[in-house]
This record gives sequence, C-alpha cells and structure tokens, in this order.
Amino acid sequence: MNHSIHSADRGTHLKIVVVALVAGIAVAAFGIAARTNADYSQTAQSTHVIKAGKPVAVTSSGASTIR
Repeated sequence: MNHSIHSADRGTHLKIVVVALVAGIAVAAFGIAARTNADYSQTAQSTHVIKAGKPVAVTSSGASTIR
C-alpha cells in the first residue's frame, strides 16, 4: 500500500480525477435542482422601489485633529 500521491501510479490518479469529477457534477446538479424548485413569486410581489433623495455633502466630521 502506497500512502503518497507523488509515487502513485496512473490508475490511482485516474480514480482520483474521476471521483472529483463525479462529486463536482453532483454538487452542481444539487445546486441547480435546489434553485429551480424554489418559489420566488412571493418575494417579487413584496419588493418596493426606493428612490434616492437629494445628495448630501459632509464637510466636517466634528472630531478634533491632534498633531
């Protein structure tokens, strides 16, 4: 039994790549399925538009400067 990835043979490297690829596809599929089954209709109806007010210029912070 070999415990180092550096001295592993080609078959071991191939197995690691295949397992990582399958795990990545499973995570992506789960994320896509979770997103497509979500119901966004209620949040879209309760959203309100907020308009920006007049711009404000701050000229002094009110803190004393120590030099």
